[in-house]
Amino acid sequence: MVFSTGISLQNPMGKRQVVVFTVGWLAYASTYCLRKPLGVVKTDLETELSMSKTQLGLLDTALLLPYAVMQILLGPMADKFGARKTFGVGLVLSAASMFTFGAWSNFNLFCILLFLNGTAQSQCWPSAIKAVGSWFPDNVLNSVFGVYGTCTFAGGIIGTALAVWLQTSYGWRSAFFIPSAVVGCMGLLVLLFFQQPDELNIQVPGKASSTPSKSKASALSWLQLLKIPMLVEVSLGLFCLKTVRYCLYMWLPMYLLNQLQYSKVEAGMFSTMFEVGGVLGSAIIGFILDRLTFFRGRPLFGTGMSAAGSAVSLMLFVLTGPYGFVFNMTFLFLAGAFNCGCDTILSGSIPQELGNRDGKNAAAATVGMVNGIGSVGTFLEGPVIGVIATVYGWSGMFYFMIIVTILGSIAVFKASVIYARQPKSIPEPISLNMTDLE
Repeated sequence: MVFSTGISLQNPMGKRQVVVFTVGWLAYASTYCLRKPLGVVKTDLETELSMSKTQLGLLDTALLLPYAVMQILLGPMADKFGARKTFGVGLVLSAASMFTFGAWSNFNLFCILLFLNGTAQSQCWPSAIKAVGSWFPDNVLNSVFGVYGTCTFAGGIIGTALAVWLQTSYGWRSAFFIPSAVVGCMGLLVLLFFQQPDELNIQVPGKASSTPSKSKASALSWLQLLKIPMLVEVSLGLFCLKTVRYCLYMWLPMYLLNQLQYSKVEAGMFSTMFEVGGVLGSAIIGFILDRLTFFRGRPLFGTGMSAAGSAVSLMLFVLTGPYGFVFNMTFLFLAGAFNCGCDTILSGSIPQELGNRDGKNAAAATVGMVNGIGSVGTFLEGPVIGVIATVYGWSGMFYFMIIVTILGSIAVFKASVIYARQPKSIPEPISLNMTDLE
């Protein structure tokens, strides 16, 4: 059997690809089991612990500030030490930091534990993208990362559903213990099974160049990374889209509960409709960009169109909010599909391609830089949305998100113009000795 992503289960290479892809997908999806509970239990923290909306926003910042900043500062770690080690250790440390979260009631301690969690998880995405991308030919990376990117949104759905079930069955304090155990186990699986081709002395056919030495990864400073053409524009586009995405992650359950009068369980579960759309959008966009002649060779143009579609969908969600479940579900689903589809391209295949050009071996560094800058929006949204919701109400929050999404689409369209002017790497066929895989 041969899949359109280039995986063949009839040879050892294909089996390796399946193992790395599957373990990586499950492992990164599990990280959301320790991100999503915070959004689910906010109402409990507000009522039981008397936390203000500003404090709830600061909890978002405590988690997402280190997640963003440490990706930028520590992004090259996977290039230097290997994606398997940085990914696995990050998962284990994340689990350890949140294991006792539900046992406490102190705001400052909550912030410390969330800060440690965000720091540990900051290396997971760059490491996962570097390792998964290293196993596949360059001409199918949009498709591969499109499918792989579904882990972020499927993980969000699973994380929310698990947190809602634990919250309603055992109270909000139980929403962190089991997820921590799951993430810790996934970290151990990564350490055991997430090898890269260079660890096994394998060369993968269809890559632009052979794998360079790890020592070259330290050659690029942050300033040099930022000078890579279109990296700033891609980062700004991702910044806008992630800001909106995390606004919905962290505040949508409360909006549905307070504004649209959903029950607590309905609000928690219905909020996952954004991520359900994200799973479909992420899976489809890569194949569209690789297969349709109109978008082939213009991945950023298609991504910009997707971002614009997300802005339109959010506008329709706001305008039809009072019309009931069907309208709410439809436009939230579409907003998720268009927003989340962009994410997998802007934080996956594009920066990985830029980081590997000219043998730089800086894929993790560029992915970390782009996703780190993009994730700055995720920690800014907390206090900003807290203030906007307090001063201008819930409608003000949604109009803010619409404007930010439009700005993101403009940045991506500008990047597409730069991308069209860049010379493209032509993959060189590489002979493969299958005995190396056995």
